[in-house]
Amino acid sequence: MRRREFIKVIVGSAAAWPLTARAQQPRPVIGFLSSASPDAYSDRLRAFRQGLKEVGYVEDQNVQIEYRWAEARNDRLATLAADLVRRQVTVIVAAGGTPSALAAKAATATIPIVFAIAVDPVEVGLVTSVNRPGGNLTGVTNLNVEVGPKRLELLHELVPTATMIAVLVDPTSPTISEAFLNGLQTAAPTFGMQLYVLRASTEREIETAFATFQQRRAGALVIGPSTFFNARTEKLAALSLRHAVPTIYQYRPFVAAEAW
Repeated sequence: MRRREFIKVIVGSAAAWPLTARAQQPRPVIGFLSSASPDAYSDRLRAFRQGLKEVGYVEDQNVQIEYRWAEARNDRLATLAADLVRRQVTVIVAAGGTPSALAAKAATATIPIVFAIAVDPVEVGLVTSVNRPGGNLTGVTNLNVEVGPKRLELLHELVPTATMIAVLVDPTSPTISEAFLNGLQTAAPTFGMQLYVLRASTEREIETAFATFQQRRAGALVIGPSTFFNARTEKLAALSLRHAVPTIYQYRPFVAAEAW
């Protein structure tokens, strides 16, 4: 779903806020919860604010935004989500992927929550149905997990001699990482591939993962979905170039970083 459509979902939630609540709180407050950092989200924040502006909401004029950043530490999300609930925000935007959405859901059953994730929201328990979410959550998914096997297929076409494929995942995001791995492991035999799983959730572990990858002589690398990895596009791109390994990513910024 496009960014503007995502903003419309948020505004739609705003339109549903009770009139009594609006009267008590002249300026609605959006709680913005992310497992990433402001720097890593700078482009998306600009698009988010621009989208709000296009539908009549300007930060610090007629809407206030309370930001909570976990700085790639998913263990902080529960505390940050609880803080937004205590702040009595009008709506929570869980913009940091599945961990943020799950933390927000666990924190409140009444405040509207809008999420943006990469997995099936029904499978992870965020909503009861895609068509009729129910409860206080709604949002969008890019189905990143479902397209994981397509990455293997593309690697097979581009590097047909690669049979050992390394997969880098973030162990601090087990919900999406395990689902992503399961999809790849099911598809790998179809392309005559074997997978070697590498896990990293710190800068040092990323360095170690690439060193291990080189020792195993894997023919290509798949970067799994993770807000931690999204915040380190330049580092991952530089390591891929240094080790001369064909690498497939989830988003364009990774490839753009390699171009630089």
